[in-house]
Amino acid sequence: MGAKGKLLLIGFGPGHEQHMTGRAREAIAESDSIIGYNTYVDLVKPLLTDQAIIRTGMTEEVSRAQEAVRQAEEGKTVAVISSGDAGVYGMAGLVYEVLIEKGWTEQEGVEVEIIPGISAINSCASLLGAPIMHDACTISLSDHLTPWELIKARLDAAGKADFVIALYNPKSGRRTRQIEEAQRILLQYRSAETPVGLVKSAYRERQHIVMTTLGEMLEHEIGMLTTVIIGNGSTFMYDGKMITPRGYQKKYTLGEAKQALRPHQRLKPEHEPWALHQGEEEVEPASSSLQELAEEAGPEPARGSLRELAEEALSLLHGEENVGKRDVEPASESLFRQETVFEFAISPGLANKKFSAAQMQLIGEVIGDKGEIEYTPDHQMKVTMKTGDAAQVTAELEREGLLLHPVGDVVTIKACDFCDGDKGESLPQLDEIFRSIGGEPVPKRLTIGFNGCGMACYGAPTNDIGIIYRKKAFDLFLGAKTTGRNAHVGQLVAEGMSKEQLVATVIKVVRDFQQRGMPNERFHKFFKRVQVVAGYQYRDVPEPIAVDNVCGD
Repeated sequence: MGAKGKLLLIGFGPGHEQHMTGRAREAIAESDSIIGYNTYVDLVKPLLTDQAIIRTGMTEEVSRAQEAVRQAEEGKTVAVISSGDAGVYGMAGLVYEVLIEKGWTEQEGVEVEIIPGISAINSCASLLGAPIMHDACTISLSDHLTPWELIKARLDAAGKADFVIALYNPKSGRRTRQIEEAQRILLQYRSAETPVGLVKSAYRERQHIVMTTLGEMLEHEIGMLTTVIIGNGSTFMYDGKMITPRGYQKKYTLGEAKQALRPHQRLKPEHEPWALHQGEEEVEPASSSLQELAEEAGPEPARGSLRELAEEALSLLHGEENVGKRDVEPASESLFRQETVFEFAISPGLANKKFSAAQMQLIGEVIGDKGEIEYTPDHQMKVTMKTGDAAQVTAELEREGLLLHPVGDVVTIKACDFCDGDKGESLPQLDEIFRSIGGEPVPKRLTIGFNGCGMACYGAPTNDIGIIYRKKAFDLFLGAKTTGRNAHVGQLVAEGMSKEQLVATVIKVVRDFQQRGMPNERFHKFFKRVQVVAGYQYRDVPEPIAVDNVCGD
């Protein structure tokens, strides 16, 4: 067994090197590879030397974590970078989830070190003054992974409890109503004049700071790079700074050279009328243990004893009929229960393009009014629904002859209808490829187009991998680019392949992409980067392909 690798989960703070810890800089220097969101990689670029760099988009957190774990298991030292702190809306938790899914243990698995960094609530607060001197909380307004009803409940609780609140991910191009709802909820508990600080890109080149109020904050630009800090009921503005008092003015007097109450006096009960004891001296009970109290109560507990008080509490929670039972069922469910969002694609088959009326009716019944159906360019319908039993949903749909496919960064197979089966000689190869690699995870979604004759009317060569059955053999295309000004069909890399050659080669190409592809890397970019895939050489410009007897044998 080779040497164990190491995962360094680095929080590098707001972005400027001056605000990175010494350990964060050391960890970056000792890494073999750096994995992070594009912007984060750019921020630490001055510290990079010869490390391999793996950049991903904003929504590719899972693939980042999976790639980091894979490389660490190969013996490498891998740095996963997050702005702020890796454990606050960062990558630390997700990397642990991937490790746990693989059965990782600290004793036997790869080593994991978390390097803390300055979170946005701290860096932004330092630019605003001293807004979080008292109890504060952070709430993300992104409802991509957290139900909005739960976010609303948290906003309501934080507003009611008079927390200073830092809002992360407050707004994006598509999420615009969440910040409006947050303002509405908080205005129920706070004055419209409550100080608010808006900080964009703290300690970066485009840093921008706005001091405003809760009532007027929506009049200013707020985006994904903005952190919104909302003061509590005692926060005030002075000389362009947000200040939240550390305590209440009754506890000490500001503006006095000599405090009326000295430090040791400020904590006496009579000077804290707002505390749990309400200004009264707390008295220790004569008996300090439950056992002693029970013995004092005697064998037959009197009214007001511990047992009777406990039974009375149970009766209030669960009803009189449950009192005395050892196992009491909860009277109600908790405030929030996580529901599973089930996503999948559905079709009548690989070659079959015709849904029956019974199938359509069943799809509607199973998905229900709250489910969503989106027709895709891959001749499938993408379904998004909430369910507590995905296995039952799958079984019901498959019983009606429907084919379910995974969605996301997986191998997707698109096939023509083989002229309604009249040209179905190659259907066995299509089925074999689907059984072997259909739906498997890949660095970036990969499509295989399969056409049953040289007409290629379903556009096989315009897919990542294109297959055309022609003259009782197969032509193979690789690396099409379907979008952009330089869009092109794939390269014709092989003609006249046998059935056995085709299946083995396609599987080999996909396996190579799975093993050597980088997270979020499209197949045509992968082909260009590695130059040779399954023995086929990349060419910059696809050569013209001679077309003859397209409908013949």
